[in-house]
Amino acid sequence: MNEITLQPACIFKCFAQVNQIPRPSKKEEKMIDFLLEFGRKLNLDTRRDDVGNVIIRKPATPGMEDCQTIVLQSHMDMVCEKNKDVSFDFTRDAIQTFVDGEWMKAKGTTLGADDGIGVAMQMALLESADIVHGPIECVFTRDEETGLTGAEGMQADFISGRILINLDSEDEGEIFVSCAGGCRTFAQLEYHEEVLPMGFLTFSLSIKGLTGGHSGDDIDKKRANANKLLARFLYLCQQKYDLRLIDIQTGGLHNAIPREAWCLCAVPQKNKESITVDWNLFQADVEEEYNVTEKTMEFVLESENPATHAIDKDCSQRLIKALQGVDNGVFAVCQDLNLVETSSNLASIHKNPETMAIDVNSSQRSSIYSARINMANTFAAVFELAGAKVEIGEGYPGWKMNPDSEILRIAISQYKQLFGKEPVVRGIHAGLECGLFSEKFPGMDMISMGPTLRGVHSPDEKLLIPTVKMVWDHLLAILKNAPRK
Repeated sequence: MNEITLQPACIFKCFAQVNQIPRPSKKEEKMIDFLLEFGRKLNLDTRRDDVGNVIIRKPATPGMEDCQTIVLQSHMDMVCEKNKDVSFDFTRDAIQTFVDGEWMKAKGTTLGADDGIGVAMQMALLESADIVHGPIECVFTRDEETGLTGAEGMQADFISGRILINLDSEDEGEIFVSCAGGCRTFAQLEYHEEVLPMGFLTFSLSIKGLTGGHSGDDIDKKRANANKLLARFLYLCQQKYDLRLIDIQTGGLHNAIPREAWCLCAVPQKNKESITVDWNLFQADVEEEYNVTEKTMEFVLESENPATHAIDKDCSQRLIKALQGVDNGVFAVCQDLNLVETSSNLASIHKNPETMAIDVNSSQRSSIYSARINMANTFAAVFELAGAKVEIGEGYPGWKMNPDSEILRIAISQYKQLFGKEPVVRGIHAGLECGLFSEKFPGMDMISMGPTLRGVHSPDEKLLIPTVKMVWDHLLAILKNAPRK
């Protein structure tokens, strides 16, 4: 990474440091140790709590002592996704970044700018000797991406400030003031092995090269879900042929739109040519449907070594019907805002030989609690009808807009002065830790902001470099004009 051409240099220097440290969700120990050492080397009040969150406090600069304390918050973990042809160990290897025009990207993996760039901004502020600010508390939470357990487990006395700026948003020029709540659902369908009859052809189906993205912020962009596409073709085949499902391994993290799907199947040898024709026709139909959002889809059908056993036919049929029938994508739009209200993401399907079960993971989001419960129950009902055991997670709360927010008023005013235009103030369908903070710290005045990111939660993640300085300038202006006590 060429730091000389990246501005502000102080932030990109810190971001390079962050990307040297492995920080998968739930395995952030190295990052926690790094942040503790970082704060203590600066002789700042630094500590961690029982769940692994880190806080570094910095006193006000001269003349700003009577300002209210502002909490700056980001999460230290990252989504760990890579392309299948990339050899990379997220528990050991450093993220390899490169610059492509105005964008920063990573070589075959997620970039980690979600939310490493927020961490880097906090680090740069803590290191600075010439930035005007009141008392600040830099909070780094763990495990945001897979459970929000850092924010959920935070004790009420960990933070003293009652104004919070979350640095985990992905669109410069937009200030977020509310977010959706969400939950995860899990279905487990038991199976047993059956001997394949004689004369069956074994073949694999794979769909890859999809755009993917964030299951909240990108759910309304009509991007294909690889799991649903594969299930759709299997359902069509099941209607025509004596289809046997041998293995299925699709999707990944619950908060990512699946980019790849794979399964191993068998049909009578006499259907070999027919199923190849069906696959080609199906590919053409899907390419037409997604001709705008999916430019690099790949559909592969390959003959495989003959299998001897398959998932029992009854279980296979029930699974495929459930996968065809379950909701995915946008379910409802807000009545008063141009914003997704409720959605569901069919995240992963995995045959597990150790438990002799098919595991299906999904997530549901909504800005309305009752609608989120209804969406989760819809998933549960479909798989219960298929004979699966279903668990619905407790989930996390949404964040309701504060119409009297003082920090929002300051943020809007300073943005207009800096850039000569109004920022966009809106809610986001993705989950933010602000939802938990609003529940844990009643009355906390909050906004969320950040530079422009695209392709988050996928190896296509990229950071628009010029927007980092814009957000940095905006943040410093807000701090300089912080509310007085």
